Amino acid sequence: MKHVSRLGFPVKVVGGLKMQSHDARRWRSGPHLRVSLEYLNEIFTNLEEKGINMYRMSSDLAPYVTHPDMPQFHSMIKDSSRELRETGARARSLGLRLSFHPSQYVVLNSKDEALAAKSMWDVETQAEILDSMELGPEAVIVIHVGGVYGDRHSGCERWVRIFERLSKGAQSRLVLENDDLRYGPADVLWVHERTGVRLIFDHQHFWCFNPEGVGLEEAARAMLHTWPSGTVPKIHFSSPRTELREIERRNRKTGKSETVLVEPLATQHADFVNPFEFATFMRSVADLEFDVMLESKSKDVSLLRLRRDLARFAPDVAERFGIAEELQANAA
Repeated sequence: MKHVSRLGFPVKVVGGLKMQSHDARRWRSGPHLRVSLEYLNEIFTNLEEKGINMYRMSSDLAPYVTHPDMPQFHSMIKDSSRELRETGARARSLGLRLSFHPSQYVVLNSKDEALAAKSMWDVETQAEILDSMELGPEAVIVIHVGGVYGDRHSGCERWVRIFERLSKGAQSRLVLENDDLRYGPADVLWVHERTGVRLIFDHQHFWCFNPEGVGLEEAARAMLHTWPSGTVPKIHFSSPRTELREIERRNRKTGKSETVLVEPLATQHADFVNPFEFATFMRSVADLEFDVMLESKSKDVSLLRLRRDLARFAPDVAERFGIAEELQANAA
């Protein structure tokens, strides 16, 4: 049976009622993973109503769980084992593909041993959550190589050494993404060859940083083929910002507030996905099966808009994602 590709978005639900992605209370108020799971189940209900079957959970789902000076939070995953199993079972019943993406402060290849050790702890913890939810191998932890510190090759070598120190469980959950400033497709493919880690192809990052000049389709196919048979790969897709913005800021010389024009950066994510760019890419790799995590700033609103745009402008691509309702609405 042919795979119906899934579209997902990360963390924050923008459309409709405001929803919390995790328990964001400060430590003095005793935040807990159990509360975060209640919020997560509310999000699951929202996703089901919208027909969305892929979602990236907040990396703060278990608040303060790896804070070195707050041991009172360190056992919350074990303390929430029943709730995690139940939430995982619900995700499976809904066909939801879930994932994590640790914050920029998780740097496995750091030259600072303390930071590298803390980063390993964070990865191990998120792997423990996914395992406790009893999710399959498609539930992954997406990470970047990290800092360059003047030498990309050495940075990749340090990442490999740290990867080898992770538990087998954490290694099996971890996937590596090409980024927009430091490590391109050739770098992560080099790491894959030495570790077997699966790779995430990020379309916007590919255009931002690809010093070796690897071809678009060549890079996408090579990275998608790092996933074993029977496990559906996924990619990241977003479009760069293009709008000229007006912002208010304080003039350092006069101390007065002023309005200035700010040009967009190619590395910044747009609010929505360019549907023509998306359809063109999807057609170039139409023979491959994979899911797509959208990283647009408008989150679920962007996903719903893209489904409508595909139904209107690219019905062949819409069909790949099982967008039947939008196709019928346009035909009416």
